[in-house]
Amino acid sequence: MRARAPASAANLGPGFDTLALALDRYVEVEVEPAGRLLVRAEGEGAELSDDASHLAARVAIDVAGTERLAITVRSQVPVARGLGSSAALAVAAAAAAGAADPLAVAARTDGHADNAAASTIGGLVAAARIHGRVHAVRLPLDVSLAFVAIVPDVVLSTSRARQVLPAQVSRESAAFNLSRLALLLAGLADSRLLLPEATEDRLHQDYRSPLFPAAPKLLASMSQAGALAVCWSGAGPTLLGICRGMETPAVEAAATVALADAGIRGEVLVLHPDLHGLVLDRDGSGRALEVGASETSP
Repeated sequence: MRARAPASAANLGPGFDTLALALDRYVEVEVEPAGRLLVRAEGEGAELSDDASHLAARVAIDVAGTERLAITVRSQVPVARGLGSSAALAVAAAAAAGAADPLAVAARTDGHADNAAASTIGGLVAAARIHGRVHAVRLPLDVSLAFVAIVPDVVLSTSRARQVLPAQVSRESAAFNLSRLALLLAGLADSRLLLPEATEDRLHQDYRSPLFPAAPKLLASMSQAGALAVCWSGAGPTLLGICRGMETPAVEAAATVALADAGIRGEVLVLHPDLHGLVLDRDGSGRALEVGASETSP
């Protein structure tokens, strides 16, 4: 069986560990019975392990209950860049191996319910663990929005990015983020309401900036070129400019120049929301997986 899952951008500024958006870069995983474990990878992450330690293999073996599998991974999603590559891979691998609830498997394996929910359901989602279960809800999204992504050639693991965060935050910071999150949700539902301040954050972005010191200038370049709002994608180092369609070319050009001026290797991508989420292909025809608004975790 073959399964495809989209990349995702989590947090989007103030929505720390809660909000994520599916984007149109994809991971495809194919799982078939075999005499022994075979793991093949193409595209992004192809240099990773080709044995049972590969994330796709670990997930598929756990779901299928056997190592006698041939697993093929094809990925367009940069690894360890803040675009949800691990969550998308875990969702696709679980589905391709026959999991009844790929979101539950991916959330347990990858540990990021927000990214996994976006890759499973598609669109803009809010996700939370409630009594040990993942509850994910699709939120209104203005599909005219485009996202310019600065993807530097810098690896930043989520675990390292979490180490720099404070163990406690002030009540003022918590209230600040809640106010910005409310503005962000309104603006993502209707781009006419999206304010630059909607992606401000006091929980993670400033603390992570020392890990990628060029971030503030790169974000500013997109704002100055016409992005409605800018933010980190997940734990970074990918940075996003949220744009209306007409501003996208100017923001893309400015981001490209800013990345070169900073002397940083990388690429600038123009991404759009993925509204389908996880797609299964059992017979070659392609079939969208039917996923409810609520999913359960182990």
